[in-house]
Amino acid sequence: MQILKLGSKTLRFMSLRKVAMGFSTLLILAAFISVFTKGLNFGLDFTGGTAVEVGFSQPADLKKVRNVLAENGFADASVQLFGSSQEILVRLAPRGDDVKAEVIGNQVIAALKLADESVVMRRIEFVGPSVGEDLKEQGGLAMLTALICILIYVAFRFEWRFAVGAVSGLIHDVIITVGLFSVLGLEFDLTILAAILAVIGYSLNDTIVVSDRIRENFRKVRIDDTIEIIDISLTQTLNRTLVTSITTILVLIALFIWGGQTIHGFATALLFGVFIGTYSSIYVASSVAIALGVSKEDLIPEVIEKEGADLDAMP
Repeated sequence: MQILKLGSKTLRFMSLRKVAMGFSTLLILAAFISVFTKGLNFGLDFTGGTAVEVGFSQPADLKKVRNVLAENGFADASVQLFGSSQEILVRLAPRGDDVKAEVIGNQVIAALKLADESVVMRRIEFVGPSVGEDLKEQGGLAMLTALICILIYVAFRFEWRFAVGAVSGLIHDVIITVGLFSVLGLEFDLTILAAILAVIGYSLNDTIVVSDRIRENFRKVRIDDTIEIIDISLTQTLNRTLVTSITTILVLIALFIWGGQTIHGFATALLFGVFIGTYSSIYVASSVAIALGVSKEDLIPEVIEKEGADLDAMP
């Protein structure tokens, strides 16, 4: 695929930056409102409790399963299909430190066998409440640490306005992705947290490529208009951005459809994250840098100084 050159038609991305920023602001507000009012559907990794995977010989009737469990003292059980119509996952809140997961699992199976003798336990997992709280805290710190390290790296690698723009884009992606899980009520566990960290890395990679091209064009292109240079840079990197995003999305779609329930949430977070990360690398990071007043003068002086030193060294 041929990369667009300086002589090609320049796409006016930044002419829509105010519309894009308004759209992003609405998405962020919606995400905050959903998280604070509806909350996140934390998985057992964060809340603690017991998960029992159960197999049936025929498609399971979730309503009937819930009624049977409620009649046998498990009214708080969360029941959902897991992978196929014959597999279900029963999630239960902690029953006390002295109650073992195996005991709870056997009680669940015994209750379900009253309605269907073919019920078989596939697996059982238990996470203590204190462990869940620690994981939640450590997960948040991991995300915060990643963002701070990225801010420091980009500030040294480019210029502080680019650094703030890049980190703003990453925070934008994280908030909106978390908001999606809140709005849809999807389970949020360690797998999803890992997917969000992967989204941060993907979005950062895209933003670094764009920022590097902007820096090069600030020094090479004989134009004083900052917005024009950024538009040229975004146009030049557009092919690379689209090819990378499309190939990644194709893989994630395959994982989403055929990967099974275990990684369904992971694929969902990454699939949405790639879309929003591509958008933020084009609009959010660059728009924030423009709002902070980035210009050719922020990068040209060191080039001029170097050229002057070279001239002085000539015989």
